[in-house]
Parts: sequence; structure tokens; C-alpha cells
Amino acid sequence: MPSDSMQLKITNSKLLAPLLLIAPFFFWGTAMVAMKAVIPNTTPLFMAGVRLVPAGVLVLIVAAILGKPQPKSWIAWLWISLFALVDGTMFQGFLAEGLERTGAGLGSVMIDSQPLAVAILALWLFGDRIGLWGFLGLSIGVLGISLIGLPDQWIIDLLHKDVSAIAGSWEALFASGEWLMLLAALSMAVGTILIRYVCRYADPVVATGWHMILGGLPLLALSSGLESQQWANIDLGGWLALGYSTVFGSAVAYGLFFYFASSGSLTSLSSLTFLTPVFALFFGNLFLGELLSPLQWVGVGLTLISIYLVNQRENLTTAKNSLAEITSSETQLQRATVSVNEPEISP
Repeated sequence: MPSDSMQLKITNSKLLAPLLLIAPFFFWGTAMVAMKAVIPNTTPLFMAGVRLVPAGVLVLIVAAILGKPQPKSWIAWLWISLFALVDGTMFQGFLAEGLERTGAGLGSVMIDSQPLAVAILALWLFGDRIGLWGFLGLSIGVLGISLIGLPDQWIIDLLHKDVSAIAGSWEALFASGEWLMLLAALSMAVGTILIRYVCRYADPVVATGWHMILGGLPLLALSSGLESQQWANIDLGGWLALGYSTVFGSAVAYGLFFYFASSGSLTSLSSLTFLTPVFALFFGNLFLGELLSPLQWVGVGLTLISIYLVNQRENLTTAKNSLAEITSSETQLQRATVSVNEPEISP
């Protein structure tokens, strides 16, 4: 997590800045792979709380080392508490319960579709317009992650317009908890917007640390009251997976994400969320032997195209306008040349 003294170096580094921007989504994707082995051996609320509370402590330790100021006003703590409730307790709670009740297919699509909600909220609240290229990029991104996450048979049924099969699949999915994943996506989208308001009264890194602690404690309390044998079946590999998910998938990833979300384009940053399932698929293939189907490879390609369109939308618009001006100038020059070369017809 960069400090104020590092900000100039990061801004001026053509290599470090993109790597730091991509890092949260790399860690989230790889953390999903690491968690696959431990999910069957623990309970969802306990897993969600463990991912947050220790990570929040780590973030606050780093913030103290960097000399970040602690929140002082009651307004700051009020915004941090709201941030913790929405992006901590609700997001991680819905996500953990949803992961237990359903597979990673449509659930991942719903989680990673939150850039659409962020784009709408950012436009409404901050006037962050995405334009034609941005809208096209987000649409292509949703299509890409749909091809990545949805089972091939569903897509084939949709293309063949098998309405009965599609309706049956959706009814079964939402009965099994996909709606929880949708609520998780909406919670993360609102949390991404809230960081702008939180940072008016508190440092973004410090606020991120406290929001993880305050958001994780209710999850651990609920786990102690509603769940049992939370860690009895976790082996050494499972604890290592939880450790990676806590340190890198939560502390580092959230610290970087909300640091960058506190300024700059929320839509551009959120569009990088489309990279999360790409990293998850790649490392799932590398370490777990999970193979990608041809449709998933197409989805990966569309996802990368969408990220390019969203993040380069201003440059593409400028290039389009410049091309239009050049074309217009050439047309006017051709007309002027024709007018000069036309012979005068005497009466």
C-alpha cells in the first residue's frame, strides 16, 4: 500500500502503476483458487470473518508504520461504520453464504458484474460519464465473464432458444442461492462508491483497515452463535490457504483497491474486476488442472477487449474526434481545390 511519499514515484512509474492497479484483482482471483480446497472443511461465516479481521489489523499496522492519521471526528467513524456494514459484513457474508450454496459459475458472473452498478452510481453521484466506448466495453465485459462463468450447455440452450430448459435452470439457480451472490455484488458496488465519502473525513488506508475489523467482528459473532466445528477439519494446507486469502486476498488487495478508488475514475478501476475470473481460471488450470472450453477462451478474449475499451475510452474518443476533424479538413480542401480549378464559363 503506497504512502504519500511514494505516490509521486508510483505516478511517474510506467511499470509500477499498472502492476499495482492490477494487483488487487490478481490476488482476488488467486485467493479464490486457494479457497476452493478449504471451503468444504470450514463454515461460511467463520471463513468470511477470518478473511476480514486479521487483514484489517495488518492494514492498520502498515498504516501506523506509514504515519497515517487515525479518524478523529464522529462523522468519520459514522462513515467508516456504514462502509464496514455494507462492504464488510454484507458483502463478505453474502459472498461466503453464496459460495457454500452454489458453484462458482453464475456466482462469479454476478460478483464480477458489479462494474455496471458502479458505472451507474458513479454517473449519478459524481458525473463520471463513460461515453459510447465505455458502455460498449462494459457490455462486452459482461458478455465475456458470462462465457467464462456460465456452463456451456446453458449458452447452447440460449442460442437454440430452449426456453423451458433456460427457465428451469434459472429457477434452480436462484433457489440454490445465486441471489445471495447478486446481493454481494451490489454490496461491493455500493462500498466502492462509499469510499469517496469516507475519504472526505478519513485516510483511505486507515478507513480500509477499520472497515475490515468492524465488518468482520459481526461475522465472527454470528459464526460463534450459529455455526459449529468451524476449524476442526482444517488441515495445514487449509490454514495456509486461509492465510494467503487473508494477507493477500484481503489486506493487500483491499488496501490497494480502496486506495485507488479514493481518487480517479471509479468506472475504470471497477472494470478491472473483469480480470478476477480470468486470473482464477488461469491459475485453476495451472494448479488444479481445470481446463478451459473454447467458449471460455472466447470469454477471456472479450474480457481483455472490454478492459481496454473502458480504460482507453477517452483516448479512443479523442482519436475519433481528431480523425473526424482531419476528414472534415480534407473534404473542405478538396472542395476548395475543385472550386479553384473549375474553368470560368463566360456568358
